Amino acid sequence: MDGYGPAGAARVGFIGLGNVGAKLAGSLQRNGSEICVRDLNRAAMAPFLDAGACEASSGADLAERCDVVITCLPTPASVAAVLEAPDGVLAGFASARAAAERSAAPTDSHRKIWAEMSTTDHREVRRLGALVEAAGGDAMDCPVSGGCHRAATGNISIFAGGERHVFEALLPLLRAMGRRILHTGPLGSASILKVVTNYLATANLVSLCEALVTSQAAGMDLAVAYEAIRISSGNSFVHETESQVILNGSRDINFTMDLVCKDIGLFADVADEHGLVLDLAPVLMDVFADGVARYGDREWSSNIIRRLEDATGQSVTAPGFPAEIVDGEPEVSGAEVLVKRRR
Repeated sequence: MDGYGPAGAARVGFIGLGNVGAKLAGSLQRNGSEICVRDLNRAAMAPFLDAGACEASSGADLAERCDVVITCLPTPASVAAVLEAPDGVLAGFASARAAAERSAAPTDSHRKIWAEMSTTDHREVRRLGALVEAAGGDAMDCPVSGGCHRAATGNISIFAGGERHVFEALLPLLRAMGRRILHTGPLGSASILKVVTNYLATANLVSLCEALVTSQAAGMDLAVAYEAIRISSGNSFVHETESQVILNGSRDINFTMDLVCKDIGLFADVADEHGLVLDLAPVLMDVFADGVARYGDREWSSNIIRRLEDATGQSVTAPGFPAEIVDGEPEVSGAEVLVKRRR
């Protein structure tokens, strides 16, 4: 299979221009890809249309016109709806295959690809992947990790699950959207690892909230406490990003509590599927279910610290921290991460 890259003949269809999707689509457009977009929010499409993107009238229209179809949507149900609707992506793939067969054009050398970049259920992505195969396409799950600030600059990490030859065909486009790209194995493997890493980030966030509240209660200067954690064994990516917007007071990390609940639930489903009884995951689910009940499902996830602030009467803020995180690293072309095998 030939590779799909900005220098090639590929047109990329992008469905879902939310917090993450718009930034990924922006990286593709900025790096030379011809893109076609679709979103229920016309305002979200406007910047891309103004920059030369085409607008699809339906998922089927987009799939017929594009070589690669990317979905980046909030829930597994929304992805299924986009693919399986009568005028959805699957219908477009099947129509394009039928047209190729009628014209006697080769269908195997340049098959269409569905790349699922949402955080989703691995079983659902495999189910939909089988339908994509039946419609004449190939499927990859390609969730991202590293925060919206890195998605904006093309420096985010991308996990990619699917057949190796499909991964290699898609790799030029992945390199335009992300800095570190890891082929994780078969279809669905990337989605499992994505919810594993989001689970770890959530556990870290909750523990950092407790650490910051305890530091303030003990009379520590929170700017000093931030640096103490940053230069110590307690440091993490979550601390260097989310702790800053917590201390600023904005709590704006471009990620909401309902999405945390979804992701932890998906992680718990993987554990349940394999008969595992976990100690920490149920606690985290309870913490964020309470946060949603108190503050609403669209509240920023970092504002889970409000539960502790409300309980203690404290306001955990400090001057000098940013209201939002901006990636200060220059954009570089991405590269595949090679797995080191330990003997």
